[in-house]
Amino acid sequence: MPVKKTNAARHLDDLAIAYTLHQTEVDERDLSAVAMAHKLGVAPEQVFKTLVARGDRHGVLMACIPGPRELDLKKLAAASGNKSVSMVALKEVLPLTGYIRGGCSPLGAKKAYPVYLDESAAMWEAIYVSAGQRGVQLRLNPADLARAARAVSADLCRD
Repeated sequence: MPVKKTNAARHLDDLAIAYTLHQTEVDERDLSAVAMAHKLGVAPEQVFKTLVARGDRHGVLMACIPGPRELDLKKLAAASGNKSVSMVALKEVLPLTGYIRGGCSPLGAKKAYPVYLDESAAMWEAIYVSAGQRGVQLRLNPADLARAARAVSADLCRD
């Protein structure tokens, strides 16, 4: 069955940015980006998860990092001009973004939050990010994602 267009996909359409939609089975027990990579048959580092955080100075922001990596909050704080950054509580993600856990996209959220994209994205011709629905991924050029999300590229992961 054809994949239903999401707000994130429509945002890319509005900007005339090329992408493909990929749908997989959803396993409620494992919504990780690494599991998604296995379902898509691509390297886990090519599937980026979107995390929602809050800075002490500039408020809510999003970080896109490779699936198997861990976010370094100090690096995100430095990149975003905050003194400190903390993850938002899971119960806040839906009211803030309109997205549920396992389906959070850097595009098409309720509000256009600042997005920070891990610099490793540039190594890939294409990366995958959530299309805003569990089990649905957008495959697109990382520079196009950065343009669409007005993302800032930075080193965001723990060493």
